[in-house]
Amino acid sequence: MGVIDNDLTKLDAYVKKAHEYIEVPLSRNYPVFGEDAFETGTGVHASAVIKAMRKGDDWLADRVYSGVPAGDFGLKQVIRIGHMAGRSNIIWWLEQNGYEASDELVAHLFEVAKSQRRNMTDAEVQSAVTEFQS
Repeated sequence: MGVIDNDLTKLDAYVKKAHEYIEVPLSRNYPVFGEDAFETGTGVHASAVIKAMRKGDDWLADRVYSGVPAGDFGLKQVIRIGHMAGRSNIIWWLEQNGYEASDELVAHLFEVAKSQRRNMTDAEVQSAVTEFQS
């Protein structure tokens, strides 16, 4: 909230390098620097973040559902597709990854996502897109 005026954008690289040197893996759910710290696959959360991003309000997008802003650490919000995803997650992911978000493809990915027990990796979503296109 502006209380600290330090540049924290290099802290992520420092934390990752420290974990590499001490040979202790950084858990995915580690606060701020874990792989999934700023990612969401929940439809309502993702929709709010996406709406702010579409309006060009990255400041708001970074604060809607995050305890601390990802941008303060040189990181960004990530929208995932999974069993709790809404269509907006899928459309956003497709657009961000250079795919046309046709109704048929979105419906296919929605069905695939609902059959998952977790958020899908980018590779898994790309595989599902390739499967649909073939």
